[in-house]
Amino acid sequence: MAGLDLLFRARRVVTPAGERACGVGVRNGTIVAVEPPDTDLDAAEVVELGDDEVLLPGLVDSHVHVNDPGRAEWEGFATATRAAAAGGVTTIVDMPLNSLPPTVDTAALRVKREAAEGRVLVDVGLWGGAVPGNLRELRGLHDAGVFGFKCFLLHSGVEEFPHLEPDELADALREIRAFDALMIVHAEDPHVIDHAPAAHGASYRDFLRSRPRGAENLAVARVIELARTTGCRVHILHLSSSDALPMIRSARDDGVRITVETCPHYLTFTAEEITEGATQFKCCPPIREEPNRESLWRGLADGTVDCVVSDHSPCTPELKRFDTGDFGAAWGGIASLQLGLPAVWTEARRRGHTLTDVARWMAEGPARVAGLSRKGRIAPGHQADFCVFAPDQVFTVDRDRLHHRNPVTPYHGRELTGVVRGTWLRGVRIDIDGPPQGRLLNRGEA
Repeated sequence: MAGLDLLFRARRVVTPAGERACGVGVRNGTIVAVEPPDTDLDAAEVVELGDDEVLLPGLVDSHVHVNDPGRAEWEGFATATRAAAAGGVTTIVDMPLNSLPPTVDTAALRVKREAAEGRVLVDVGLWGGAVPGNLRELRGLHDAGVFGFKCFLLHSGVEEFPHLEPDELADALREIRAFDALMIVHAEDPHVIDHAPAAHGASYRDFLRSRPRGAENLAVARVIELARTTGCRVHILHLSSSDALPMIRSARDDGVRITVETCPHYLTFTAEEITEGATQFKCCPPIREEPNRESLWRGLADGTVDCVVSDHSPCTPELKRFDTGDFGAAWGGIASLQLGLPAVWTEARRRGHTLTDVARWMAEGPARVAGLSRKGRIAPGHQADFCVFAPDQVFTVDRDRLHHRNPVTPYHGRELTGVVRGTWLRGVRIDIDGPPQGRLLNRGEA
């Protein structure tokens, strides 16, 4: 095949059919050839991977809080997408809250796009928000290109993005079912949490008691039943309670259109290891005990969990309340956008999983959930988004060398395996210190 713009030759390429040696040819930003290594291919640029490197599809992270505009001191499009590119992530989908205004109508969507325009190193899509009172805005947001709608079933943490009561959720699901949109749900039950001990002080065990598994389990059950009765597509965000896995499997067997994600921090850390006052570990729902973590891994292995995404939710160091170590007062969110791939791979290989599994969970799975039909796979016709990964190289995380805006992460000082050595977007290598080359995506464009 002549006239290629770019050709990768590698002993290890992760394709949908598994890992194999091959040549991957690119023309006009699209993969046009995935051939055996001895195939006669010619290109303007040839990249030969080393024996210690693997070519992965560019990762897709469909759960990122960029917080821009309005709270750009927490993060921002420039810093978030730089961290993404450094971590092998070529596409992110930004959440509708924590920015000001929240993305709950088309006017706010325009403001968000203006804030991102010309500042993104990777491709960026946007979720819309479903909040009380904006039912009539949902169709307009959908037509304007949002990837779906996020809602909370309890207080979101910010006043400008209130949660939906059960009857409001039912109305929203019926509304968006009419145009087959996706509702993504932060599923914790407020009444269970209201009756749990209040979060306070430096004890992580006390914080964990304030967000019991039952709050997640009950909320997931409610979402399942509303999805069953309305026929709407739903997606459970950041699942931390493995107790919910059997009911999700059962719902799918019954034909309920439900998908579910979990996050690297739930697959890496355990409640038992979190020390007093270590509020960098605070997130909602919380990191749970070691047996729960292992059950989540089993849910990934058997396909109940569809994908692994970061839920990158950074803030300024002051909001983590390191001065008091008070879990009740600290902002809840994990900063990990750059570290998701090595974090998941470090734990996955210990359990006998392969890079093909990791690519399915962190590239193909999120792309499928978000409707990015040409992302997440090394296959002809897909966009030429790649990550060159050294899976055996070990490093220690240094928060001061990460690219997100504020140097706070629970991974600081942790030894991880696997280093991203290069990231390509539509066949062009991303220079994280160079000009932005990412695009703002509308639903269905990629």
